[in-house]
Amino acid sequence: MGEVALRAVEDGDLDGLFDMMRDPEAVRMAAFTAEDPDDRAAFDAHMAKVRAARDGTLRAVTCEGRLVGSIASFVVDGETEITYWLDRSVWGRGVASRALALFLGVVGTRPLHARAASDNLASLTVLRKAGFTPTGTEVSYAAARGTDIEETLLRLG
Repeated sequence: MGEVALRAVEDGDLDGLFDMMRDPEAVRMAAFTAEDPDDRAAFDAHMAKVRAARDGTLRAVTCEGRLVGSIASFVVDGETEITYWLDRSVWGRGVASRALALFLGVVGTRPLHARAASDNLASLTVLRKAGFTPTGTEVSYAAARGTDIEETLLRLG
């Protein structure tokens, strides 16, 4: 797997993160994505908002010193939720599990919430390994798939 680490997101990371978040296979798997993953202006506006948010935490994920994704927490309706995105080149190598474990040490808020497309078994496995437990499901519109799909809701602590 190599050494996985978290660090602050830097301006120089934005091009790489934008490219990762446009990967068609990753977009399909994540399902709940930007309406248009190729809209750089929307991506830049979203990242500026996330980076400036006082009630959230955003970190770059690196593996062997190379940027391979991001992980973040944010508050929605008074609940802190987490999200992460990893480059497909590191899928299946334990990077997501290690990054999430590191992030849980940074973000002490509990409970934490997460959600994933119910057919995204890899992400659900990562979340369960970290101690998240399913609390239910809901059907929501998934922009990446252009239809409503089932999403699993999870909670830690």
